[in-house]
Amino acid sequence: MSQLLEKIDKTRLPRHIAIIMDGNGRWAKEQGQDRLFGHFHGVESVRNIVEGCAELGVEYLTLYAFSTENWDRPEYEVVGLMELLVNTIREEVGTLNKNNIRLHVIGDMNMLPDYAKKELGEALEITRKNTGLNLVMALSYSGRWELLNAVKNIAHDVKEGKLKLEAIDQDTLQKFLCTSEFPDPELMIRTSGEYRISNFLLYQLAYAELYFTNVRWPDFRKENLYEALVDYQNRERRFGKTGDQLKTESNGHEVK
Repeated sequence: MSQLLEKIDKTRLPRHIAIIMDGNGRWAKEQGQDRLFGHFHGVESVRNIVEGCAELGVEYLTLYAFSTENWDRPEYEVVGLMELLVNTIREEVGTLNKNNIRLHVIGDMNMLPDYAKKELGEALEITRKNTGLNLVMALSYSGRWELLNAVKNIAHDVKEGKLKLEAIDQDTLQKFLCTSEFPDPELMIRTSGEYRISNFLLYQLAYAELYFTNVRWPDFRKENLYEALVDYQNRERRFGKTGDQLKTESNGHEVK
C-alpha cells in the first residue's frame, strides 16, 4: 500500500473534490506532439482519478472538462475534443455502471453538437440509479455563465409571481445553480502550475481549500491525489472563525 494512502484519515475525507484538469496541451508540446495527443492521454488520468476517488469513498468528483471559453479554440481542437468526449463516454459508461458510479453533467448543453448530447443523455440514463461516486462533468461550463443564468431564472420567477423579491436569499440562489443537488466542494485541485480558478464554480468554491500542483494533467495519478488529500487534512478549516473558536466548538461534538 502507498505510504501516502496510509496517512489519509478516511473519516475526514472531503465529500466533494473539484479538479481543473490543466496542462494537456503543454504536456503534448513537451513530447513534441499535437495538443489533441495531450487530451487523449488525459483520459487515462481521468480513469485513474475516478477510480481513486471511488476506492476512497469520496461522494462527489467534479471535473472541469470544457469551459464556455474553450469554444474559441482552433476548430480542429474543438472538434477533436468533442469526438474524444463522445468516444470516451461510449467506452467508459459500462465501467461506470459496473462500479456503481453515477454520471452528471453541468453546463450549457445547448452549445454541444447533437451527437454529443445524444451520447451524454444515454450515459446519464444508464447510470441514473447508481448510488456510489457521483461523477460530475463540467462541459461547456463557466461560473459567470452559471450565475448569469441563475439571475435570469430568478428574475423570470419574480416577474411571473412565483417568487417574492423579499424572499430571495442565498438558499434561493443556490437552488438555481447547476450544482443545486450537490454539496459545495471542500477541495479544489488544479494541475500544471497555474494559480487561477479560471471561471470554475465561482460561487461554490467560496470556502474550498485550493491545492495547486505543477504536475501536468496527463501525469496526474492516484499518488498525486493522495498528496493533495494529505495536504488538505493538514489544514484547519475555519469558515471565517478563529482557530480557538473551532476548538471550543469541537468539545463535545464534531465540527464539519
